[in-house]
Amino acid sequence: MWKKLTGLGGALLSAALVFASPATAELKDILQSGTIKIATPENFPPFGSLGADGEYEGYDIDVAKLIAEDLGVELELVPVTSKQRIPFLETDRVDLVISTLGANPERAKSIWFSHAYAPFFSGAFAKPDVAVASIMDFDGKKIAVTGGTLEDLAITEDAPEGAEIIRFGDNAATIAAYVSGQADVIVTGNMVALGIANDNPDFDLQTKFIIANSPSYIGVKTGNIDLLQWVNVFVLH
Repeated sequence: MWKKLTGLGGALLSAALVFASPATAELKDILQSGTIKIATPENFPPFGSLGADGEYEGYDIDVAKLIAEDLGVELELVPVTSKQRIPFLETDRVDLVISTLGANPERAKSIWFSHAYAPFFSGAFAKPDVAVASIMDFDGKKIAVTGGTLEDLAITEDAPEGAEIIRFGDNAATIAAYVSGQADVIVTGNMVALGIANDNPDFDLQTKFIIANSPSYIGVKTGNIDLLQWVNVFVLH
């Protein structure tokens, strides 16, 4: 499975990281302009990160590339952090968001979501000697999580008072902190945990429990019905 994912990430894209001109957003305008601006992960392997040759690569990068190919337009990548995804869409800095974006009722007040394009889940992951079977077992432990994510919201609401939740600005920082021993447990997506396990086989990283099924969706600006319908056909196809 991991080889398949990294195979997807092998296709490197040349992208102009320019914010000067606004995104067009409407499908007809995208087709007319010949360019689509898509927000993708700034530093979140294997979904999107800067490769050794200075080009962005990853699962979400490849999905963005496929969309541009099927539309017959040029792709302009706009790398974003988790907190930038929805604001960039709302302010027309991008046409779409393809950046491990989870859907919930609160976010749906601001933007529209496509059908799910990736069936991920979020959970608590740790080494075998860390006794964690539920969120109540976070008591007395250090928990690494990326701030502002759905995982952060889920554990903040239910974690016991004795849990030390350590929030980081992006997923790369969360991963680095856990790998360096700053936390006992990392709360993240299953593919992130798989990446950690592959890079650190001595960890013998285990899924302690699943917090929620968290498929990834493509974000579309509210009102752009033609673009949303096209994206949904793309996902099903």
